[in-house]
Amino acid sequence: MTTARLSDIAAQAGVSEATVSRVLNGKAGVSATTRQTVLAALDVLGYERPTRLRQRSAGLIGLITPELSNPIFPALAQVIEQVLSRHGFTPVLCTQTPGGSTEDELVEMLVDRGVAGIVFVSGLHADSTADHDRYAKLTGRQVPFVLINGYSEKIAAPFISPDDRAAMWMAVQHLVGLGHRKVGLAVGQRRYVPVLRKIEGFTAALGEYLGYTPEQAAEYVHHTLFSVEGGHAAANALLDKGCTAIVCGSDLMALGAIRAVRQRGMAVPRDVSVVGFDDSPLIAFTEPPLTTIRQPVEAMATAAVDALLEEVNGSGSQRDEFMFQTELVMRGSTGPRRSEQ
Repeated sequence: MTTARLSDIAAQAGVSEATVSRVLNGKAGVSATTRQTVLAALDVLGYERPTRLRQRSAGLIGLITPELSNPIFPALAQVIEQVLSRHGFTPVLCTQTPGGSTEDELVEMLVDRGVAGIVFVSGLHADSTADHDRYAKLTGRQVPFVLINGYSEKIAAPFISPDDRAAMWMAVQHLVGLGHRKVGLAVGQRRYVPVLRKIEGFTAALGEYLGYTPEQAAEYVHHTLFSVEGGHAAANALLDKGCTAIVCGSDLMALGAIRAVRQRGMAVPRDVSVVGFDDSPLIAFTEPPLTTIRQPVEAMATAAVDALLEEVNGSGSQRDEFMFQTELVMRGSTGPRRSEQ
């Protein structure tokens, strides 16, 4: 290891060359966090780790996610994989795609390979109409697991969820504060727990701030696909009802809603305000930059791994739901309602 390379690594890691040297030579006196920072700097700069620093795997952990076309899922997967790696585990990423392997088939494959545990992201556990006995069977096979996005009281496992109700409340409060009186919600299918919770929060907020009855609020909820095309179709339906603001169940849906507004010769936010959900990577760089509800991805992913490893180690006792607070990130896609609207 040359001095020049030591200095590069030290600059990347934000530590002294002496600290880098201690890490590379396996010397004591370096915290686990600092050691991880130096190893990350090695990886980023493209240097191979010395053989003695290559971690032996403590076992495989399965990670089952929906399609990766929605950027929130790779964002979650990346943090989960980083945290697992820090604990010495090797993540195995399994992606569900239409026409591909089902969740049950992926679980069988992972169990056959002897995984120490499984993280489910937005899986069948989130579908209120699905048979949740499959998770009881997994418990019976002594395979620990944790579930992200979607709660079921029928499943005895740790759940990690964003507070969907509070998120919708924040979005509606923001839009009503800008003068909007007809606010629509573009969201996925009703059978999904996160969707039901979003509707509950949206309905309660319209009642609180605008005096809508639940029946009136339901008129401004449009169910669609969690995609750009879904957001486009939902926005057209909500614009036909006179909505001047639209809250979307994902950032991709919000991009579709913006496209629908523009195709009508209108502008965002001059004529219609749009709010997304997730704060996906790169979403701040759209035109206009998207106002959205930020999911605390790092905190949720870290908590999911911590809960799973407690289960793996046999010390898991908190088999209930951990609810994480979302944050409204105000950018350029929302603005005051025009007085003539």
